[in-house]
Amino acid sequence: MDSQALILKAEQTHCLTEDELLHLLQDDSADEAIFQAADRVRQKYVGNEVHLRALIEFTNICKNNCLYCGLRAQNPCVHRYRMSEDDIVALAQKAVQYGYKTVVLQGGEDPAFTTEKMVSVLQKIKPLGLAITLSLGERLYEDYQAFKAAGADRYLLRIETTDKALYEKYNPAMSFENRLRCLRDLKSLGYEVGTGILVGLPEQSLRSIAKDILFFKDLGADMIGLGPFIPNPQTPLKDAPQPVLEPALKVMALTRLLLPDVNIPATTAMETLAPNGRIKALQSGANVVMPNITEGEERQNYALYPGKAGALDTPLAFRDKLTAKLTEIGRPVSTGYGWHKIKH
Repeated sequence: MDSQALILKAEQTHCLTEDELLHLLQDDSADEAIFQAADRVRQKYVGNEVHLRALIEFTNICKNNCLYCGLRAQNPCVHRYRMSEDDIVALAQKAVQYGYKTVVLQGGEDPAFTTEKMVSVLQKIKPLGLAITLSLGERLYEDYQAFKAAGADRYLLRIETTDKALYEKYNPAMSFENRLRCLRDLKSLGYEVGTGILVGLPEQSLRSIAKDILFFKDLGADMIGLGPFIPNPQTPLKDAPQPVLEPALKVMALTRLLLPDVNIPATTAMETLAPNGRIKALQSGANVVMPNITEGEERQNYALYPGKAGALDTPLAFRDKLTAKLTEIGRPVSTGYGWHKIKH
């Protein structure tokens, strides 16, 4: 296979086979051409504006024991916290003051946040005029239905890997089929659905990553979050090789080529791995940034992985620095809600 011909095919048709994706994933010499093609496709389909989503990490308590995650239930070193409803709503009010149009409510799978409690939170935030994204993990269909009725617009639930054996190895006591069920339920209820994977998990194959990208397309995902796997020293995968930015950047760029109009964030994990990692991602297909507006100790205690970029910044200082960087590369901050363009 000829890599340049495959990149041209992807840019023009947004279709590649699993074997063609695998070839490009294996060819490191094609990386720069893939990044440039993804940037052109991004500009053509979603424009130069960058959509900012205000992230509120409202609880770091989780019932699960995912082997790669610093918030896993069996990690005794985490200082646990759980915000009150009033605290969550107060941060959403600050998001409006900071100029955000979307708020992302993210937490571990915390049993204390029942359906009724989350509905109450949503009903208090929706009148603020914000689009609301939830990232609460696996729930029943009825829960997702109640959240949608209360004002939720989007839902983030990463598949992490479409390799069933690998998924269930790294997510003990969880079911791959249930993960798929959740994503299908969310689609059927009319959410804008976000999913994604960790790039660089131990035992992850490049072929499985090719399958992951095709899964995003088959699902009809609206948002794709792709982060490099960064080992946490307080997890069973602490001795995994330290990652580099380029493989995750490449997977992100290939995803842009195949799903030209979706929203793709430049993730904090990318910035953690490399200076200006977030800017590199925005120049390789990404069009979204999710600034963390969580305050105080909670900002440091939501530690999925070590060395999280921006953890010591204040929310307003972070936005100011980010806006300046975006201006330097000719990427204005959007004043809209950043819906998936094909949907609206």
